[in-house]
Amino acid sequence: MRDEVEKSLLSSDEISRRTIEMASEITRDYRGRDLVTIGVLKGAFVFLADLVRHIELPLEIDFVAVSSYGKDTVSSGVVRIIKDIDLDVAGKHILLVEDIVDTGLTLKYLIGVLRERGPASVEVCALLNKPETRKVEIDVKYKGFDLPPLFVVGYGLDCAERFRHLPYVGVLKEFEGSNETR
Repeated sequence: MRDEVEKSLLSSDEISRRTIEMASEITRDYRGRDLVTIGVLKGAFVFLADLVRHIELPLEIDFVAVSSYGKDTVSSGVVRIIKDIDLDVAGKHILLVEDIVDTGLTLKYLIGVLRERGPASVEVCALLNKPETRKVEIDVKYKGFDLPPLFVVGYGLDCAERFRHLPYVGVLKEFEGSNETR
């Protein structure tokens, strides 16, 4: 499977270092607050697991699953919730954890849905950010890495449910040089 990856963009060591830095920032910013981290499935599960192990605060963890891709490599723009959160977030500080922010359409939808539930705040933490492909304005408060408009896999990110297990972020050979987005 690794021979299907053209090149590695981010090594596991680079990802680990930046994840620890972000966790430190989150610890500082949310000290004394009631924090709920919500991972956006499936892509964010690896990043969220590593991130919360380094946040030095009591917190709650929940997950939401949405779909806007299906088996395509480009978002349809139509977002639907497949699995909603279980926790009551009223009055709590939500940190929405994403693997990658591309068009911003999914996050805009999720932020709107979550704000209707009366949290104290909603902020975004994303491992990867593609500012060049943004279709709507999204404030990513905690950002791991900016990427060019390439289709990437690994460290939770997939292509047709494959490659999530890779310990790094890379570009598939078939997508190398393309402007395919997620």
